[in-house]
Parts: sequence; C-alpha cells; structure tokens
Amino acid sequence: MNERHVLLTVREVADAMRVSTMTVYRLIRSGALPAIRVGKHFRIRERDLDVFLDAQTVGVGGGAARNHGVAVTAGGESDPTYGGGNAWPAA
Repeated sequence: MNERHVLLTVREVADAMRVSTMTVYRLIRSGALPAIRVGKHFRIRERDLDVFLDAQTVGVGGGAARNHGVAVTAGGESDPTYGGGNAWPAA
C-alpha cells in the first residue's frame, strides 16, 4: 500500500486534453472527473485521468459505435433501424 500517486494540476490536465481549464473545472464539478481538493486548488490523480479518458474513447470498426444512439454505416449514413434518424441535430 506504499503506492505513490502522481497528482496533476488543472492546467496540466487541460494541456494534456487540449481543452480549457474551465472545461476541466466543469468535469470536476459534474463528478465526471474525480479530483482532490488541496486548499483552494484541485489535483487530479494521473490514474483517474487515464480512467476518464479510457471511458471517453470511441470504438471504431467491429460493431456499431455508440454515436448518441445512431449507428453509422461504412458509407457514413445513419442507419434508421438503430436509434431512428439522423446522427446530427437539426439546424
């Protein structure tokens, strides 16, 4: 149980994900990304970031990838028998 935790700052996580720090704070606030509060600041365990990113990974090939309930065929069209309709919201 002498495992060392690598802790990342919000800025380091934002840079790694190529998003704004505000996005990271939103993920923390929503509970999607676990964080440790140290005084006024947050730290994110590197392993928690890895788990979060793995959960966000979209599968390609094989079966129908989860695309908001719509299967996309090899040609790029949506399959109306799965999820019923277009993969893109109406303009």
